[in-house]
Amino acid sequence: MKIHQAEFIISAVRPDQYPEDALPEIALAGRSNVGKSSLINRMINRKNLARTSSQPGKTQQLNYYMINEQLYFVDFPGYGYAKVSKTERQKWGAMIETYLTSREPLKLILLVIDVRHPPTKDDQLMYDWLIYYNIPCCVVATKADKIPRSKWDKHLKVVQQTLNKRPEDPIVLFSSETGMGRDALWETILSFCHDQQTSIETAE
Repeated sequence: MKIHQAEFIISAVRPDQYPEDALPEIALAGRSNVGKSSLINRMINRKNLARTSSQPGKTQQLNYYMINEQLYFVDFPGYGYAKVSKTERQKWGAMIETYLTSREPLKLILLVIDVRHPPTKDDQLMYDWLIYYNIPCCVVATKADKIPRSKWDKHLKVVQQTLNKRPEDPIVLFSSETGMGRDALWETILSFCHDQQTSIETAE
C-alpha cells in the first residue's frame, strides 16, 4: 500500500470522542512493550508517528491514526504490565470492552504477539475475548528478525497451538526492523476493509 498521508487524530477514552466519519478501523492489541507502535510506524513508513516508549503501560487511551484518509489504526493500551494498578487495568478493560462490543466501523483486530515466546495468558485471554464476541482477528507474530529463519515455522506453530487459533484467522510473520510481512499484512487489512471501502488504494 502506498502511503500518501498518515496523521495522529485523537487519544480517545469515551465513545463520544471516537471519530464520526465511519471509516474502517483496524485496532491493535498486545501486551505492553510488544512493539505495536513500531509496527504502526513500519506499516506507514514513518519513523515516529506512533510514539514508542521505554515505559511500558504508558499508553492509557485509544490512539487513532488516520491513513490516506481511508482508514484508521486504533492503538489499544498495552496489557499485562505489572506496575499498572488494578484500578487502571479495570478502567482500561472496561474502555476496550466498550469499544469492541459497540464500535461498528471496527473491521479487524491485529493481535500482536512476540513470536520468540509462547503467547502469554493475557494474550490467550484477549484472543478468547475476541472469539466470544466473534470479532475478526489477524495474529501478527512480530520480532521475526530476532530468531533464525530455520525456527520460524516452529515458533509459529507454538503461537497457533497456544492460542488454539481459529482456521479463519490469518497469521502474519512480521518484523518492524526489516519490514518483513508488511505487504502481507496490508493485503490482509485491506481484504477486511473492502466490504465497504472498495476504493481503498492498494498500489505500491
